[in-house]
Amino acid sequence: MEAKMRWMAVTALAPVAWGSNYFVTREFLPAGHPLYGAAWRALPAGLVLLALSRRRPRGAWWGKAAVLGLFNVSVFFTLVHLSSQTLPTSLASTVMAASAPAMMLMAWLLVAERPRFPHLAGAGLGLVGVCLMLLTGTEAVGATGVLASIAAVLAASCGHVLTKRWDAGADVLASTAWQLTAGGLLLLPAAVAVEGAPPALTAPAFLAFAYVALIATALAFTVWFAGLRRLPAGTVGLLGLLNPVTGVLLGTVIASETLTVQQVAGLALVLAGVALGRPTRAERRGDGPAPAALSERADPSLPERADQNLSEQADPSLPERAETKRAGAG
Repeated sequence: MEAKMRWMAVTALAPVAWGSNYFVTREFLPAGHPLYGAAWRALPAGLVLLALSRRRPRGAWWGKAAVLGLFNVSVFFTLVHLSSQTLPTSLASTVMAASAPAMMLMAWLLVAERPRFPHLAGAGLGLVGVCLMLLTGTEAVGATGVLASIAAVLAASCGHVLTKRWDAGADVLASTAWQLTAGGLLLLPAAVAVEGAPPALTAPAFLAFAYVALIATALAFTVWFAGLRRLPAGTVGLLGLLNPVTGVLLGTVIASETLTVQQVAGLALVLAGVALGRPTRAERRGDGPAPAALSERADPSLPERADQNLSEQADPSLPERAETKRAGAG
């Protein structure tokens, strides 16, 4: 299988895990504590990845990690937790399908990545599918949950595109760890100030938090940010449409939520939108030379200088011998 298609499959793990997060949050996590719920989701995941990467931020990454942690973690996780517990699982995840066009727009504005027509068409199909699923379901739709989901879409789209813009020079595992840790640390004092003492956790709630932190957060965000590096933002945004598909299926099969014929048609449109976002043949062959290759093409002396540096590291006496030769030649 070609590299781009493999990365699509890997990146798709993230929205599938996020779709399951709505069900787990609604069914097992304590209600009425969105800030604690977000903090307990983010901080353990960040610390686990930090232990694995064993790298701390340097230079500008202290500020970048705080900004990305605010958008991608603090604000996003809190709003997702709130929408998960105020909307049915299927509806909470379905609203998030709006992230596809939102992410394309943010990528166009922030990193000048113009969306291709298939991406726009896929986003349009996905939104039509979302409308079918929202407006024809039998479950009541709460305004608070819908507004929280929409705000989460905007925060995440901005944060994910900034990640794509800033993340090129940092290790994916490390930068993901920094964002989650920073976001969790920002959430803790806010949770204490707003929600008071933390809620008591039952055994099922503890296991649910373990799943949410390790699978739906640590693993999901690592593969998602890795995909953002290797795929166009439009393609990644359309893969996010798998989030509502997972949420709807789980809500219907496990939580006994009603799935109408119109919602099935909406699901079909969402999947068609994802299919339209697959890489073209040119993209599957590669996005062009890597940054290093471009630099070497711009400056042909780079390979020679690199070889010289390696030789000098291998034999510290080389610079002295070069000086001796030049002196002899003079």
